[in-house]
Amino acid sequence: MWPDLIEKAKDGGLDVIETYVFWNLHEPRRKQYDFSGNLDVVKFFNLVQEGEAGMYGFLRIGPYACAEWNCGGFPVWLHNMKGIALRTDNLVYKMQTFTAKIVNLCKAANLFASQGGPIIFAQVSTQMAESLNVGIPWVMCQQNNAPKPIINTCNGYYCDQFTPNNPSSPKMWTENWIGWFKSWGAQDPRRTAEDAAFAVARFFQYNGYHGGTNFGRTSGGPYITTSYDYDAPLDEYGNLNQPKWGHLKQLHAAIKSGEKILTSGNSSVTQFPNNVNIFNTAKVNTQTSLMIKKPSSGNGTKNPLSWSWAAEPMDDTLKGKGTFKTTRLLEQKETTFDASDYLWYMTTVNLNGTSWNNANLSVNTSGHVLHAFVNGKLIGSKWGTGGHYNFLFNKAATFNSGSNIISLLSATVGLKNYGSFFDLQPTGINGPVKLLGSGSDVMNLSSNSWSYKVKILGKLEKFWKHCFSIAYKLKITSCPFDFISGRRVGLNSEAHKFHHGDVSATKWPSNNLPSGQPFTWYKTSFQTPPGTDPVVVDLQGMAWVNGNSLGRFWPSYLAANAKCSDTCDYRGAYAAKKCVQNCGNPTQRWYHIPRSLLNKNNTLVLFEEFGGNPSQVGIQTVTVGTACGNAYDGNSLELSCQGGQKISAIQFASFGNPTGSCGSYQKGPCDSADSLSAAQKACVGKMSCSLNVSQGSFGSSSCGSTNRLAVQATC
Repeated sequence: MWPDLIEKAKDGGLDVIETYVFWNLHEPRRKQYDFSGNLDVVKFFNLVQEGEAGMYGFLRIGPYACAEWNCGGFPVWLHNMKGIALRTDNLVYKMQTFTAKIVNLCKAANLFASQGGPIIFAQVSTQMAESLNVGIPWVMCQQNNAPKPIINTCNGYYCDQFTPNNPSSPKMWTENWIGWFKSWGAQDPRRTAEDAAFAVARFFQYNGYHGGTNFGRTSGGPYITTSYDYDAPLDEYGNLNQPKWGHLKQLHAAIKSGEKILTSGNSSVTQFPNNVNIFNTAKVNTQTSLMIKKPSSGNGTKNPLSWSWAAEPMDDTLKGKGTFKTTRLLEQKETTFDASDYLWYMTTVNLNGTSWNNANLSVNTSGHVLHAFVNGKLIGSKWGTGGHYNFLFNKAATFNSGSNIISLLSATVGLKNYGSFFDLQPTGINGPVKLLGSGSDVMNLSSNSWSYKVKILGKLEKFWKHCFSIAYKLKITSCPFDFISGRRVGLNSEAHKFHHGDVSATKWPSNNLPSGQPFTWYKTSFQTPPGTDPVVVDLQGMAWVNGNSLGRFWPSYLAANAKCSDTCDYRGAYAAKKCVQNCGNPTQRWYHIPRSLLNKNNTLVLFEEFGGNPSQVGIQTVTVGTACGNAYDGNSLELSCQGGQKISAIQFASFGNPTGSCGSYQKGPCDSADSLSAAQKACVGKMSCSLNVSQGSFGSSSCGSTNRLAVQATC
């Protein structure tokens, strides 16, 4: 997707591409580096510079990134190092190995501007920058104590009032929060094009142009969704987010027309003679696009997929068989090294007397999800809600007289990425774990002998044609994919190898397809949809396509059913809760499948942790379904479809004083009778059209001097 995204950013009026370098992707295990595939930093910046109108680059090394990314970009092996204290004046943390590795990689490829390359700025979160001698300015985000000559910068929705700590430093805005990220259980945040333009016009540097997708297990939080759309000008799939993209493009052009004046002297307000209007951020004169999902069949119908299935093998863990033991409850990420979201805690308890026959199992956990089994039966599941990830699981169960096996499956949903000492936030079962019998009988099991397994698969089963793994402590080896069972868990670019069990073929029957059965795998195949439109899957479970994880998802976790509105007033300061949508629906329903992952024929594998129905899953494409335009007298109104589609009909056209917005336009008191026919003549049958908004083109509207044209077209 890189070339297409870069081209659209350039066409949108950008000059610099800014990107993170995530430490935990490039060095997932200490001194084992990966710069292959979509981790190829050199290739990315070479693409940025390519072409006659090449762009500049801004390299954000970190090593701390935040970015709603798992563990803020830090590899968990760093957290587990003896004597470490992240983001402090700590000798272990301040090791320069990774930062120097990135700098030397870029130097060797002549990527810095001092070498003739595209990178004109670099960002670091420690004070080691100057010793690396890159010949370009270094910046630090939100660091009021940044030492000279490092430039401290602003992050936020608005930065026009920001002043750097060094009077000789330029003002810089490293992060314009052009929208906001989304968490499981939250609605879709939206920031209007008008407000985004208002912020940029007052301080015309920013980032946040394309958010994309947190594939695999890269989303942080906890509870950050797989989608990182961010309501950015380029949406998650790489489509133009209209009208935001077009409105900002027009603003960028206006800014560049006054570049010399705007970059000279101090900020000030100037009124032009005769009230000349250079650009009005509150008037949107660009297309609004309503996106639709189209069945991949190409004929407008949804072809059902043929499914086979297999139960997740759990015989060993339900019998308490782990890979190592201890007499205490272990912190999860220190045990798994973040090789998996899953850790099994298993113990055996001998009970005598009727007091324990129908005891309650009580488990204190730091999250984020817990499934509890007693003697092989699932007695219940629970997860943190409302931002509270510590919770108490308390459930009645039937226990036997004599030996009983308790198996607890703990799952994380992204590691914390922000806050003071965020890496010290515990995960997993911290205890106590108790049995609450009748009367006052209580049995504390926290110091029992506990057996553990970092859960991927109970047996080494080839559920598809890739290798799977189990990893714990330092017993880790590599293979092409890290296949981790579980709906909210995905793949790393590398994987680990099982250290036990024989390889055997798993049977995938296609009859008696279960529905609503927890811990079940489903498999199907599909052909790549024709065309170039982005491909998505309408999911009701966890999915991998051709061995690549599409990320965590949680279809049963609904967005809060409150404070949503179809309209949003751009006036007033923006906040993440100001304009939200998608109330009461699954937090995320559609999951991006980049076309670069697809072959002619493809394999889709789902895993349902809580139980689901795969019959509703479908492969679809995303394209413009409705194109709307809204422009004032004297401007041009441009409409375009996507992927070779043509405008098939004009649903609405009014030149005068129409009201409403895209999808709900209505004619006002005055309107030109020729509006619809003029728009139809200019646009129908074309992939794009341009309308000159004037009485000469649409006739008199009897509105006087102020006229506006609104058009709604079907692609």
